[in-house]
Amino acid sequence: MRILFWGTPAYAVSSLDALVDARHELVGVVTQPDRRRGRGKALVPSPVKARAVELGLPVFTPERIRKEPDCQQQLAALGADVYVVVAFGQILPKEVLQQPPLGCWNGHGSLLPRWRGAGPIQWSLIEGDAETGVGIMAMEEGLDTGPVLLERAISIALRENAHQLAERLARLTGELLVEALPLIEAAGPGPEAERLARLGVRTQPDEGMTYARMLTKEDAQIDWSASALAIHRQIMGLYPAATSSWKGKRLKVLSSEPLIKRLKQDLSPEAQALAERWGLNAGESSSHTPGTVLECVDSTGFVVASSGCPLLIRAAQLEGKSASQGTQLLQQLAAVAGDRLGD
Repeated sequence: MRILFWGTPAYAVSSLDALVDARHELVGVVTQPDRRRGRGKALVPSPVKARAVELGLPVFTPERIRKEPDCQQQLAALGADVYVVVAFGQILPKEVLQQPPLGCWNGHGSLLPRWRGAGPIQWSLIEGDAETGVGIMAMEEGLDTGPVLLERAISIALRENAHQLAERLARLTGELLVEALPLIEAAGPGPEAERLARLGVRTQPDEGMTYARMLTKEDAQIDWSASALAIHRQIMGLYPAATSSWKGKRLKVLSSEPLIKRLKQDLSPEAQALAERWGLNAGESSSHTPGTVLECVDSTGFVVASSGCPLLIRAAQLEGKSASQGTQLLQQLAAVAGDRLGD
């Protein structure tokens, strides 16, 4: 099949590679324009553009495809059978959606209609979802509202962060796209309603719809008076951005484990032992001020009080320093019991 691929972040590279490996003909790649990044503010291409250049594929970088009719005409002239979209970062207008005879199809990292929008992976972790997945969806003008052709669920581990979960979902997205495209080709062109009926797509219900809004700096600020589980989900879901303060400096908290006895089977051996020592029984409340360091454990990290059970902080990055864990983290912070986070 002749495919025009739309994508921008590293998440989408796996899908681009999967389509190439499946020997589809990539007629071009559409991605966001180069952005200035880093201290030198140098122009940096998107991960998808960088990979497309390596593959020798034509690259298009519209600033706003909705307002660029000349670019729309260029893309239409490529004669693609189908458009495949994975985390492109712009909403495609009707004029573009109607171009390919086999439609526009999106690989979305959630089990729709849960977590429509820009941050489904982060929000599934923050909200403590037991599972998530990937859906291959026919695109409409609405935000992730189209009917779903294929879908596959995966469980979320307690100690999994956003980067790790994104890597798994990225691979799954590529696999499902490769599985979906022969079905889309076999259904053939024609009026959209007839094409979708031949494919037997699932219409998304309104019930259960949630919106994964863009995250802000305020979302990343840790409130130690929250529960251990809520703080842990924030740390893992916003990885590597969840932030507190340590002796007047910014501290990014990168890895944690909630010391909750009922979750012992999901904890590391070190955290299991600490949960026995510091965990609370049902109905008990903590007598420690939230954010207080309760214990420093050599080679492991340090235990911090929350509103209930405490947390084990395993890795963090102090402002001006590299990320560290275990003994190195304790030495870097010069942490001792009684220190406070968030002051």
